[in-house]
Amino acid sequence: MQGTTKINEEITVGPQPDRQEIYEFGEEGFKTIVNFRAPHEQDQPISPLAEDEIVHEAGMEYLHIPMSMNSLNDAQIDQFREKYDSLPKPIFAHCKSGKRAGAAAMMNLAVEQGKSGEQTLQKAKEMGFQCHKPELVEFVKSYVDSHNGSA
Repeated sequence: MQGTTKINEEITVGPQPDRQEIYEFGEEGFKTIVNFRAPHEQDQPISPLAEDEIVHEAGMEYLHIPMSMNSLNDAQIDQFREKYDSLPKPIFAHCKSGKRAGAAAMMNLAVEQGKSGEQTLQKAKEMGFQCHKPELVEFVKSYVDSHNGSA
């Protein structure tokens, strides 16, 4: 699937897959799909409820953590981080474009590795994440720093 970024051996992020792509992820060995799209978002090829059914039909686990740019908060990332270790790997995480999914994956990894918010943003940039949303940049930096005692 185009537009995907492999963060590490455990997680790849990208845009929302359609039905066929979900089955392809299962065939490629992915074990879990994480959806960060909010139910009310426009242009969803599949609703979160339908995606849940398709993912299970394809033999994978499904986790939905609605996260919109207008409502970013620590609880959403905390929920992802709490579930992450118990999710079967590898994981494909998505939102509309992959930016929120990438941010969540990078924040999880940064806190685990004791990185600062600034280091996290630099690593994301090196991996090719282009974020033109100042609120997402500030959220990533603030979350990582506050969860590592760097604030």
